[in-house]
Amino acid sequence: MTGNRIATASRETSESKIDLTINLDGTGRSDIDTGVPFYDHMLTAFAKHSLSDLTIKAVGDVHIDEHHTIEDTAIVLGQAIREALGDKRGIARYGDALVPLDEALAQCVVDISGRPFLVHSGEPAGFEFHRIGGHFTGSMVRHAFEAITFHAGLTVHIRVLEGRDPHHIAEAEFKAFARAFRAAKRFDAEVDGVPSTKGAL
Repeated sequence: MTGNRIATASRETSESKIDLTINLDGTGRSDIDTGVPFYDHMLTAFAKHSLSDLTIKAVGDVHIDEHHTIEDTAIVLGQAIREALGDKRGIARYGDALVPLDEALAQCVVDISGRPFLVHSGEPAGFEFHRIGGHFTGSMVRHAFEAITFHAGLTVHIRVLEGRDPHHIAEAEFKAFARAFRAAKRFDAEVDGVPSTKGAL
């Protein structure tokens, strides 16, 4: 089975303007500019390790705070993922990954379920207050996953098992999510139709 799972999505508010295209059957190429450098780094890692081609151009009120741009980009990414997945026929549906980055270790499990739910745990106390790279607040890691999960219709469990450096922790989380999503979205030759007893996801 082959795919042509490409979607384009946009969002414009008084706080940001996002234009995004994703190809779930890509090779991991990306062209990302959100105006938040560390977020660009995380989304580039997501594209590379999920084997999704991803183009994002975001312009937002980062002079006030990065929050709006990060959240709105995550919303649009989730919407595009959901659209690109289509009817989900022939996919593996489930994926899991355990990813280290030096002292950090993160685990992620993804179910392309159609039912948005995020369980997120294990970040060390105070992580949410760190300014990673001077421009990305640690609390936005969870917030980004909440927006992606809800708008993509995914059930996602993310656990930080080890970690000290905030950069390493965040990157391990994004890479674990990417690898788990890569496994879940792949076509499985043994799957006949939609992988659900309901007949729809």
